[in-house]
Amino acid sequence: MPVDRTATELVRDVQSGRLAPSEVVRAYAERVDRFGERLGAFLWFDAEAALAEARRVEERLAAGESLPLAGLPVAIKDNISTRGIPTTCASKILEGYVPPFDATVVERLRRAGAVVFGKTNLDEFAMGGSNETSAFGPVRNPWDLERSPGGSSGGSAAAVAARLAPAALGSDTGGSIRMPAALCGIVGFKPTYGRCSRFGLVAFGSSLDQIGPMARTVEDAALVAEAITGHDPKDGTSVACGPVRADLSEGTLKGKRLAYSKELTGDALHPAVARTFEQALEVLRAEGAELAEVSLPSVRLAVSTYYILAPAEASSNLARFDGVRFGPRAEGPGHVETVARTRGRLFGHEVKTRIVIGTYVLSAGYYEAYYAKAQQARTLLRREFLEVLDRFDAIVSPTAPVTAFRLGEMSADPVALKMLDLCTIPANMGGFCAVSIPCGLAEGLPVGLQLLGAPMRDEALLGTAHAAERALPSIGAPPLN
Repeated sequence: MPVDRTATELVRDVQSGRLAPSEVVRAYAERVDRFGERLGAFLWFDAEAALAEARRVEERLAAGESLPLAGLPVAIKDNISTRGIPTTCASKILEGYVPPFDATVVERLRRAGAVVFGKTNLDEFAMGGSNETSAFGPVRNPWDLERSPGGSSGGSAAAVAARLAPAALGSDTGGSIRMPAALCGIVGFKPTYGRCSRFGLVAFGSSLDQIGPMARTVEDAALVAEAITGHDPKDGTSVACGPVRADLSEGTLKGKRLAYSKELTGDALHPAVARTFEQALEVLRAEGAELAEVSLPSVRLAVSTYYILAPAEASSNLARFDGVRFGPRAEGPGHVETVARTRGRLFGHEVKTRIVIGTYVLSAGYYEAYYAKAQQARTLLRREFLEVLDRFDAIVSPTAPVTAFRLGEMSADPVALKMLDLCTIPANMGGFCAVSIPCGLAEGLPVGLQLLGAPMRDEALLGTAHAAERALPSIGAPPLN
């Protein structure tokens, strides 16, 4: 069955003629029809449109085109622009909005022969850690439908884990690719900031956001990453570099120097996650990796710093959503009243909270006290991590301190929910590359292992992650039926 094969295997079978792209799309569309509504993973899905795109790929293959992602269905997080397909950011303020252009990553996927396979659910404007702030309902974790898949890329993570798509794109501002990947038992890769174009990504925190692939294996994530990364003149934050081309054929852990830190593995860890993480470290040691403990004291500032900087950037980025240029509006007697009513009624609570916080920390009376100090703390954190990464190949930690939690469990304590980003936020604050891979099960639920690497060392990091993935026990597929 096509849905039992990895993305890499599917592409090879299509390129060799053993499978047709339309066969692959039909198989996955049947899974979406069977499980999609139950999981809430998709906000838009059109099987006929996907089949039509698959047939166009077949014509290109017949004409002799070389297509590195030939016929691969890729689900797209619904804050990434897709021409002619709704892009709502899971918000009522963009309900019905259809962009006239593709994001660069979508354009590159199509050029490589991939099939755009639906738009996935997310926390509204990517603001949240549980995928419960979506205006159109939560996503459910395929390992346990009463639990959260994590956020904000929860729809993409659930779709890949449940075999509704072989790969997906997410966006990562403070861990929004890696945390749901960990909670759903898949691979999530955040490239170095600037290596993947942000053109067409609806901005949340412009200095933090990064698009990246989510897939079942590191090999699959690397395959998609090569297609979507590389310099883009349309994006002012894009780095002048080539795509991420990871050679995984000779990846080994022997001689790799890996650091771990108590600040990233401290008291916040659930005991079952701590045990699974320790077991994973023992496996890495047995495979020849050299592990050493290091101190990263600035990590204690990471979450509070992030929740000053990210809302500050969001308050500016979301000013464009005013009921005038995009989406629906709530009419008022004048322009000011119309904007106020539109934003008040159509933004969700979490989005409004972050806009208010961001506006506050940027205000004249508090800029120096909060925003300027947060930037100083960010610089300190980046320097500490760079010093460690000068001596080590990667920093390892749990991706999340807990396994998938029950839907609604953390609604009454938003601070506790934000603290789940403790291990993932540093990668965004410093612009580092990072990947989450499954490292085992704790009480029947997936646990993620994060590897964080120095900027522009994406290829080496993926090689290390691939070697670790092969050494660690496979967790299999979720028990969805």
